[in-house]
Amino acid sequence: MFTGLIQSLGTIKPLGEHFWQITCATHSSNAIMQDLELGDSIAVDGICLTVEKILKDGFIVTASPETLRRTTLGQEETQQRYVNLEASLRVGSKVGGHFVMGHVDGMGQLLSVEQTATSWEMTLTAPKAIARYIVPKGSIAVNGISLTVADYQPETMRFTVAVIPVTYAETNLQYLNPGSWVNLEGDILGKYVEKFISVGDRDAKPTTSLEFDGITPSFLAEHGYL
Repeated sequence: MFTGLIQSLGTIKPLGEHFWQITCATHSSNAIMQDLELGDSIAVDGICLTVEKILKDGFIVTASPETLRRTTLGQEETQQRYVNLEASLRVGSKVGGHFVMGHVDGMGQLLSVEQTATSWEMTLTAPKAIARYIVPKGSIAVNGISLTVADYQPETMRFTVAVIPVTYAETNLQYLNPGSWVNLEGDILGKYVEKFISVGDRDAKPTTSLEFDGITPSFLAEHGYL
């Protein structure tokens, strides 16, 4: 589990079909490398990957065929580009963003970037499977970065995020151009809410005494959750 607060930039280089070498940026490598161990989970552009070999200034990971299909790792433009890095959340650590699982739901595309007096406004597309979890003022992970949705257009499945200057300068958002693909992960809380209020299979009863039959969209709206 991660928070969506990026700790370092790195570069990525393919080593064959499924192996990737990640090299951390020199000025911020300690945030990732200081206590890195084999088997640790690292979010690479929002993709949870396992460290299989530790190098002097980076590490090597393996990406499964499913990961290559669902994320930007499967695209040619990934080679030698900058990636956002975040070590997994430790018990007792601050959660400054939102809970990010590192399980990318799919890819979106950057449509436009506009610099304002206080931020960079970025408009992106989202596939239907992810758009269902996007709500104004809600959270979404873009290349592993925890961002707040400023605006959402359900009819076009486009959303806008306002990126503050420090986030823009310290992540790979600064290197994106209109047309660039990004990894997207919807808010895990929204997925569980959808699960509880769905009218699908309810044969599996909760293991506690709590009953969820009364939780409906109208119930949540009445109590301020929707």
